Amino acid sequence: QVQLVESGGGLVQPGGALRLSCAASGFTFSSYAMAWYRQAPSKERESVAAITTGGNTYYADSVKGRFTISRDNAKNSVYLQMTSLKPEDTAVYYCKTSYSGRAYWGQGTQVTVSS
Repeated sequence: QVQLVESGGGLVQPGGALRLSCAASGFTFSSYAMAWYRQAPSKERESVAAITTGGNTYYADSVKGRFTISRDNAKNSVYLQMTSLKPEDTAVYYCKTSYSGRAYWGQGTQVTVSS
């Protein structure tokens, strides 16, 4: 079965950095696009970044220039390098893929940006 497991969240000061990881299993990872989403308290879940099978990347305007998505097909993993973090980046971050017409989500990892 498809499984996505995020890790790497935590508490960081404004201006700091974190690297999120998402380990995937249950499907041919290299054949599917991957994405990161986030959901802040009382807000809807929003797209943060995505990466295609060919390595093309897409970013929300709010994170362009600060976040970098990457993938390692040998490790069945996708990453989100986050720098220059702001308090408004505080959210639960989710990894997502679409497989056989269905969306699959990880359990999420909490990122809190606060002094």
